[in-house]
Amino acid sequence: MNIGKKIKTLRRAKGLTQEELASSINISFQAISKWENNISLPDITMMPILASFFGVSIDELFDHSLKEIEEKALEIAKESWKYRGNDDKKARDILLAGLNDYPNNDILLSNLLYVIDYSKNPDATIKVASKVVDVTKNDSIRYDAYRFMAYAYKSKDDLESARASLNQIPEIYFSKLSEEACILTGEEKWLAACREEGQALYTLMLMKEKIAESCIEKWQYKEALKEYEQALAVLDVLEANDNWNEWREAFKKYIEEIKPKIH
Repeated sequence: MNIGKKIKTLRRAKGLTQEELASSINISFQAISKWENNISLPDITMMPILASFFGVSIDELFDHSLKEIEEKALEIAKESWKYRGNDDKKARDILLAGLNDYPNNDILLSNLLYVIDYSKNPDATIKVASKVVDVTKNDSIRYDAYRFMAYAYKSKDDLESARASLNQIPEIYFSKLSEEACILTGEEKWLAACREEGQALYTLMLMKEKIAESCIEKWQYKEALKEYEQALAVLDVLEANDNWNEWREAFKKYIEEIKPKIH
């Protein structure tokens, strides 16, 4: 039984009209009609309200529907991925349309963060990230929202709030991929190790760049040059493919900019 039929059955069992149910839970009767006709699904925040009103458990009322909502939200998110980075406005429009049908859905909201320019629209980013933190039960989604929040606060020169956001993210010294590579065998081991290697290399390149930036801030140009040259050497030793050319070109550019500053 889908959620629309379930709500209709429970409503009729109580002898209520759609208008009476809507009035009882402080929502429009049009929303009730959309639920019962499978046009849209209830907001996740309505789950405990509906379950309490009908005297049933949340599991009984929503187990099937939660899965259905997640599947549909993921389909919408995947459609937005086609435009992310190329046409962010189109991606935003897809996600916002999805949020009209599935308000406060954490999958859609978290994907929306990736197509808002936090440097140009920090307040919008903070608003969406805060909503994600409030509604999600998924730790990885919550921590990612705090990450976006921190960058947005930084763009507003509010380092205190940025630091407070970062403090909500735990330090983790291992990942699921690294543990899979250590524990599993065969193809699973190989795939996990390859994926973790790629992530580790990205993190190394990013940190080399940030260490060099810190050195430049202190006018330590020789030390910055060393960081960039080491990063290029790592890419060469690992024979990193063309996907890393953007990093290569960036480091080469930085090296040429720094050399004249070294006496």
